[in-house]
Amino acid sequence: MKSVVTTVIAAADAAGRFPSTSDLESVQGSIQRASARLEAAEKLGGNIENVAKEAYDASIKKYPYLNNSGEANDTQTKKDKCMRDIKHYMRLVQYSLAVGGTGPLDEWGIAGGREVYRALNLPTAPYVEALKFARNRGCAPRDMSAQALVEYNSLLDYVINSLS
Repeated sequence: MKSVVTTVIAAADAAGRFPSTSDLESVQGSIQRASARLEAAEKLGGNIENVAKEAYDASIKKYPYLNNSGEANDTQTKKDKCMRDIKHYMRLVQYSLAVGGTGPLDEWGIAGGREVYRALNLPTAPYVEALKFARNRGCAPRDMSAQALVEYNSLLDYVINSLS
């Protein structure tokens, strides 16, 4: 899994050198932010159902066509899939917080997600809206510390930018 440590070591190894001082400073910075990332991962994990539901509701509010597809079964299926995908992205954000890198998002959410959405002609805008809502809804110190919120928001921004 890709993390700051594995990325630095792999880059140095690929260049046929030992990690440089700046490489090690990057690792040190990641380690110093580890407690904030783990706090954010813990808070998100303890409330992931509510976070995903609120994000989903915001998405449906902005994109009501997800709600109006004609047949009732089709509507519920679309809603269920949208909610499932939002939870999936939130879980990947949690995993990325824990490992200290974007590896889980890159490997399991972004690379294949874009191709699936493109192949099935699915809009990514509802997911972007949901993730933006989740990002803007977070509050320090109500939800987590300021540094934990920075770590959380940076990963949400990463996903938002990749889906935009």
